[in-house]
Amino acid sequence: MRGVPAAVSPRRLAALCAVFLLVTSCGGGRPGEGAADRPPGAPTGVTAEAGSATSVHVMWNAVAAADTEVSRYEVYQGTTKVKEVPGSEHMVDVTRLRPSTVYVFTVRARDAEGRLGPSSREVRATTPGAAAADDSAPTRPAKLRGRAAGSRAVQLSWSASTDDRGVVSYDIQQGGTKIHSVGGNQTAAVVTGLRPGTRYVFTVRARDAAGNLSPAGAAVRLTTAGSGAAAPTAPTGFRATSHRSGGAYYLDLSWVPPRVDGVVTEYEVHLDGRAATSLVQGGDASRDRAAYRFYVGREAGVTHRVRIRAMLPDGTWGGFSAERTVTTGPRR
Repeated sequence: MRGVPAAVSPRRLAALCAVFLLVTSCGGGRPGEGAADRPPGAPTGVTAEAGSATSVHVMWNAVAAADTEVSRYEVYQGTTKVKEVPGSEHMVDVTRLRPSTVYVFTVRARDAEGRLGPSSREVRATTPGAAAADDSAPTRPAKLRGRAAGSRAVQLSWSASTDDRGVVSYDIQQGGTKIHSVGGNQTAAVVTGLRPGTRYVFTVRARDAAGNLSPAGAAVRLTTAGSGAAAPTAPTGFRATSHRSGGAYYLDLSWVPPRVDGVVTEYEVHLDGRAATSLVQGGDASRDRAAYRFYVGREAGVTHRVRIRAMLPDGTWGGFSAERTVTTGPRR
C-alpha cells in the first residue's frame, strides 16, 4: 500500500548505508575538498593598448593557483592563442597586426600541473592607421616625476612628446626593461606589483604609429615604502662551512631560494663586505635548496664574513641572507 514504508532487514539496511557512504565519498565532498584539482583562476585587471599601427600591449595581474604556482600565461586574440609567456611575466606585445583594426584579447593561466584556468574578461584595442614612409621618432618625454604610492606601487607623470604623425603610446621602463605601456593621450601611469622598501629607476619613451621609439627621457629614482630588510626576497636557511682541497681552502654555501614569482637563477656572494663572485644556475635551478663552492685562498686560520643575495625575476636584487662567519682550516 502506498505511503506505508516496507520493513527493511538489518542486513539490507547495512548494505544501503554502505552504498550511501560510497556515493557521498565519491561525490564533491565537503566544501574545500578537491582544491588540489582546481585550475588557476581567471586573470584580472586585463588591459590592452595599441602600441603602434601593428601592435597591441596586453597586461594583467598575477594569478595565484590553487595548489601549484602559475607556470605560464596564454594570450588569445579572439579564440586563437597568439602569445605564451612564463608565469613570472604579466604583459606581452602582440605584433603583426593590421592597422585601423579592432582586436579582442583574453588571458588564461596554466599551472605547473598543466591545468588551464578560465578566460579573463574580454578587452578591446584599436590599432591606429598606418603611417607611410615615417622614419622620424618622437621627441623624448621630459620632466619625468614620480612618487611612491605605498609599499607596492609608484605614480609617474611626464610632459608630452611631439611627433610629426602623432604619439601612439608611451613605454615605461624599469632599468631598461619595458614594464608598462599607456596610450599616447596619457602622460601619467601607475606601476604596481613592486616590492616594499625597494629602490627603482624608471624612464619613459614615446612611440609613434610606425613603431619609431624616442630616446628615453631623464630617469627618476623612487623607493617604495616599507623596510627592505623585511621583504621576503632574501635567501633563507643560509649555511657556510670551509674545507681544504689540494692545499687550498674553499667555502661551501647552501641556502633556500626566496619564494618569489618565478625562478631565481642568479646570485651574488658578498665576502667580507664586498661582492666577491656571482653564479648563474640556468633554467633548471633548484627551488628547494641551492649550493655553491668557491675558492678563498691557501692560508689557514683566516676568518671570513659571507652572505648572499638573489637577482629576482624582475631584474632587481633581493634582500641579503643572514651573514655567516667562517674560519678556514682543516676539518677535525
